[in-house]
Amino acid sequence: MNIAVIGGGSTYTPELIHGLIARNATLGVQNVWLVDPGEERLNIVGAFVQRMVIQAGAGFQVKLTADRRRALEGADYVITQFRVGGQQARHNDELLGRRHQLVGQETTGIGGFAKALRTIPVMLDIARDMREMAPQAILLNFTNPAGLVTEAVARHGGVPVIGLCNNAINAQRSIARMVDVPPEQVFIEQVGLNHLNWIRRVAINGKDATDTVIAAYVEYLRHDTDPLRFPPRLIQMLRALPSSYLRYFYLTPQIIAKQNSGELTRAAVVMDVERRLLARYADPTLHEMPPELMERGGAYYSTAAAALIESLHTGDNAVHVVNTRNNGAIPNLPDDVVVEMPCRVARDGAIPIPVAPLEPVFHGLTCQVKAYELLTVQAAVEGDEEAAMLALLTNPLGPDAARVESVWEDLKQTNCGLLPTFER
Repeated sequence: MNIAVIGGGSTYTPELIHGLIARNATLGVQNVWLVDPGEERLNIVGAFVQRMVIQAGAGFQVKLTADRRRALEGADYVITQFRVGGQQARHNDELLGRRHQLVGQETTGIGGFAKALRTIPVMLDIARDMREMAPQAILLNFTNPAGLVTEAVARHGGVPVIGLCNNAINAQRSIARMVDVPPEQVFIEQVGLNHLNWIRRVAINGKDATDTVIAAYVEYLRHDTDPLRFPPRLIQMLRALPSSYLRYFYLTPQIIAKQNSGELTRAAVVMDVERRLLARYADPTLHEMPPELMERGGAYYSTAAAALIESLHTGDNAVHVVNTRNNGAIPNLPDDVVVEMPCRVARDGAIPIPVAPLEPVFHGLTCQVKAYELLTVQAAVEGDEEAAMLALLTNPLGPDAARVESVWEDLKQTNCGLLPTFER
């Protein structure tokens, strides 16, 4: 097995390598190519994970390159985990949101929109190279906004693609801790889109435990002092557990007030975490993942990614929550849109497990955000400025009609040199 990791200089990479080491008796990995244009980061992260592999006696090689096509040649799986413009672009997105009293978060609001416009052209270039250099490969996308980027590749990439996010596995483990059972005994019926989803049903050892879990969560919220916690009554009305990212939609004024309070951007926090992580990775005596990695926000990424590759490799039909085409699984969403939900994964890909239609309270918001996503894909692929402004208008977290043009102009200026389809 040969794996190419685009964005191999990411501080997440040790998580991924850890997962591959743990499962390599089954996977039989031969080579992992780490691809990154940032030579210094690539060398630091690459040398650290090479030490991890040697220390574990895992038996595969980690190779480093800035040449994407070289790494793609003969790859069986291509993992994308890159950030166009780095954390500085994310920081600028968050400040853009603050300037216009909009949510600047990197996947849901105006920040997610800007990040998608930067990312989609690069993803389609990668897909183009895959078609030539690795026609047998499957693309596993971890790059945010994961669902939107996966939607673009599914429509325009011409390669098999599955989107991956660690939020579902984190939710599964949180529920397991809540009811004191091992995580593998917990099944969650998560429905919707990436970072816009709800857990409607929970089963423990095959028995429905939804009411028990919801009651436990409501009780937890009643004692939670976080001002951005979900109101307990909301959970009772929804009869579901919303993704934490739904705070941006359900508590928008509170989120914007927090942004305006002068706190550091999330990008600034992450830049500090990454600075400390890279210093740790550069220590030639370090052979295991440092505890600081948990501050980065990628908990259980290694478990989710390596387990997904194992199911694709062995065809074990295990259930994974991933981003893939709906294909009728959610009856009141179009077949061809990308959704995030439980799927059975075998050698031929991810097959969504059919569920009941979305209730109106979930369906309305899902359809509006999916419309925004489709307009964003159109804008990114075609360089269509009208589609871009319509996407901003359609996003529930976007500007109103009186401000959309000025916000769009500011976004373009903020991302000068990073939006190739709009700069031809």
